[in-house]
Amino acid sequence: MSGKSGAMPRYIDDLNEFGGLSGTDIANIADVSKATVSRWKSGTVKPQPDTQLVLSDLHFIVQRLTEYYSADEIRTWLYARHPQLDGQRAIDLINQNRSEDILRILDRLDSDVYL
Repeated sequence: MSGKSGAMPRYIDDLNEFGGLSGTDIANIADVSKATVSRWKSGTVKPQPDTQLVLSDLHFIVQRLTEYYSADEIRTWLYARHPQLDGQRAIDLINQNRSEDILRILDRLDSDVYL
């Protein structure tokens, strides 16, 4: 079995595939080096618990956004300033452990969808 097992390498793959996020993007959001993200992806190192929370929240939010947007659109959405977030960027709120603010917006987005 390879060293690439566990949730974190899968999360990073998902963030890239579904969220359009590169290793550099993930490093910026988690406030670590790109080399650290590479070590997480290879499974040789695990993130610190507080960073695991940030990455877990980022993964959850990206998964929610896939219901509405393509990977490129999700990346743009995460980096854009939003009026609903008082002009703040989603990536900054995730890094500050304020993902609930983003989830409230996504809940409103869910309730505004009429099929």
